[in-house]
Amino acid sequence: MVGSAPAAPGESSEAKEPAAAAPAASAEDLQTTRIVYLGKQYEEPLPLSYAEKIITDKGIQGARLMIKEANQAGTFAGHAFELVEAIIPADGDIVAKAKEVLADGDTFIIADLEPTDLLAVADLPEAKNSVIMNIRSSATKLRQEECRPNVFHIIPDWAMRADALAQYLIWKKWPRWYVLRRDGVEDQDYLAQVKRAAARFGAKVVEDQVYRLPPGARNVDSGHQQVQAQIPMETQSAPDHDVLWVINTEDDFGDYLMYRTHLPRPVVGTQGLQATAWDPSYTESGAMRFQRAIPRQADRKPTERDYTGWLGVRSITESIMKSNKTTPQEVKAYMLSPEFKLEASKGQALSFRDWDHQMRQPIILGGGTRVPVSTSPQDGFLHETNLTDTLGFDRPESKCKFP
Repeated sequence: MVGSAPAAPGESSEAKEPAAAAPAASAEDLQTTRIVYLGKQYEEPLPLSYAEKIITDKGIQGARLMIKEANQAGTFAGHAFELVEAIIPADGDIVAKAKEVLADGDTFIIADLEPTDLLAVADLPEAKNSVIMNIRSSATKLRQEECRPNVFHIIPDWAMRADALAQYLIWKKWPRWYVLRRDGVEDQDYLAQVKRAAARFGAKVVEDQVYRLPPGARNVDSGHQQVQAQIPMETQSAPDHDVLWVINTEDDFGDYLMYRTHLPRPVVGTQGLQATAWDPSYTESGAMRFQRAIPRQADRKPTERDYTGWLGVRSITESIMKSNKTTPQEVKAYMLSPEFKLEASKGQALSFRDWDHQMRQPIILGGGTRVPVSTSPQDGFLHETNLTDTLGFDRPESKCKFP
């Protein structure tokens, strides 16, 4: 048995009682803040493999987890939090639902919405002084010409994702990129950001090719044989390149490219090596707590949207507990202040850009690998104030003009 330390001069040698922890506040003394999870049951893209299940609860599981964590901590800070789940069917009226949740006044909204619906909610007069956290849409325009002062963006946009991959490819000295893509709205957005990243970092898109073939049959052997024959034919005419950059936001052909291209080249983009806010392989900086919590709660692996849902709620609850302010406008001011520094298992504190309300955060390069490949920003890409501002639109480049 280890003996006790001798008493310091002037102190009694009697054993001291450990300092008591701050008592938890009673339920009656807690100040409760309501956070609304506003979502829509959009049709999810079919997984390319029939072995994968369609996940219909992305995002909300992360929000539920963070509410539990916040309430555990909040009892010692005098705060409690209530999550109101307002998720409507795909054909529902999101504006009507938003008006319903805003009927009691300004509130905090976790927005699991596509761009058109997000802007419709943000532009409501009733939402003017609320705080809306975008956890779903990577549309670049939401941070640029279509930015709104009441919207904060947790999820990285396509510009941040393109820059994160581009920095790694430049670091690897792979500057020639062949782009193979679909032609949807999100695909075109990502393409524009890839071309911007190439010009920004000294790379070149050697060709931009639209992939027009339908995906092969996924549940029979002949489908794989068909794909094995198609992909080399589709890629053999490409100019010489270091990397194939696939842009396939609907996820209906991109995974077919690995190991099937005419030339043996790495595949990056929406499939292959991907730039994400969260990856199932990421284990650093305390990440295993989140990686283990979602499977216990939801009986599945965490997704990027689970993390952004968790992070959106965390941004609000941490701001309330640290600032002891509870109104959306007070919390907004705190989140845009130098005092806001959010720990989120990324190895550094996260914050918001005041010029477009995009969250600064390192981007994980992974996707389909057992361990992450890298994290951006990469070494050697410098910034005068914040290295994560080398990802996406910096202040001088921004087209966002808040009133």
